[in-house]
Amino acid sequence: MVLRIEDTDRERSTPENVDQIIDALRWLELDWDGEPISQYERRDRHAEAVQRLLESGRAYHDPSTGDEVREWKAANGNRGYRGEPRDEPGAAVRLRVPDEGATVVHDLLRGDVAFPNDSQDDFVIARGDGTPLYNLAVAVDDAEMGITDVIRGDDHLSNTPKQAMVLEALGHEPPRFVHLPLLHGPDGKKLSKRHGAASVQELRDSGYLPEAVRNYLALLGWGTDDDTTIMSTQELVERFDVSRIGRASAIFDEQKLRWLNGRFMRELDPAEYAERVAGHLERSGIGAPDDRARLAEACRIAQDKAQTLDEVWPLIRFVFTEPVDDEKARKKFLGPEGIETLRAVHTALEGAPDWSAEGLEQVLGAVVERLGMKPGAVYQPIRVAITGTTVSPGIFDSLAVLGRDETLNRILRVIQG
Repeated sequence: MVLRIEDTDRERSTPENVDQIIDALRWLELDWDGEPISQYERRDRHAEAVQRLLESGRAYHDPSTGDEVREWKAANGNRGYRGEPRDEPGAAVRLRVPDEGATVVHDLLRGDVAFPNDSQDDFVIARGDGTPLYNLAVAVDDAEMGITDVIRGDDHLSNTPKQAMVLEALGHEPPRFVHLPLLHGPDGKKLSKRHGAASVQELRDSGYLPEAVRNYLALLGWGTDDDTTIMSTQELVERFDVSRIGRASAIFDEQKLRWLNGRFMRELDPAEYAERVAGHLERSGIGAPDDRARLAEACRIAQDKAQTLDEVWPLIRFVFTEPVDDEKARKKFLGPEGIETLRAVHTALEGAPDWSAEGLEQVLGAVVERLGMKPGAVYQPIRVAITGTTVSPGIFDSLAVLGRDETLNRILRVIQG
């Protein structure tokens, strides 16, 4: 796989934009062969190709303005523009397009797509200052780099006959092409920022795993014959088949990505899970706790609940910080009745002989039975007392990880107001 940065548009191809592309690919763990290639740095090769086309008569200089081209087309029944060679200062270079026949793009997904030549302009391949345009540059680069397969969005389909004509004029065979339908959002409209994350980096910052994103992206518009959903990257490589790509636009649904990411997270080894969480906390600016053993213990009780790395810290931060202040939760569960429940809980926990999740379940189960209350009426006041919120991992696991002394202190502080 060749990583070519198509940066002939110098205004858009800033170092920051290029760094973002490379950063995204590296995070996704997608590797490429050799060093990244800058198309701009190959501009001398593009200029040589333009000169060869001029010398062979397949291209010519034309200073016509956009208005002049429109006037010519209006006078000629809106046929493709055909200019007259005029080597004047500032003249652009156009490739000659045949007047008859069609340029056929052989697409592995769509079959043969014909573009009538008489409806296509003699198109510009180099500006008046000599800089090459996209369709010239990519055609030259594809040929000289030995590119065999080009897979890209179908918004490039209209560019492909132009590139094919450049390649033919230079004496090269075109690569194999596959033009993929563009992604849509759940509303059926072209994918945009309003549908969620707008970049790979935003998915990373939201706590998605690269292997889950790779898996999900691979399944957009493609699938196996047995509809397998969760696959390793190696399995994706082995099973991918161009013929199974769909022709309809695939739907990017972040909710489905969250579900898939949650599956991948639950299958991580506990030590790896904790390391991923620690890395995410560092990137997000929260900072990972110094006690990594305690972090691993906290992560263990949240592993079945969180679907993204971003969701883990809100579930486990009570282990490392004071309870948050959720006024709504406090009013609902820490009123007079809740305080009385906590008194009974505090007394029972003080005498708990076994501070494990299993032992605490027995102790608190006895409190529920003695008070004649529903479990939630007992457990929610405890949860709010130790975390500040109504959401946490399982209450018995939470108490076990928090520890006897800290649990009793937090409950007592709530009781004492």
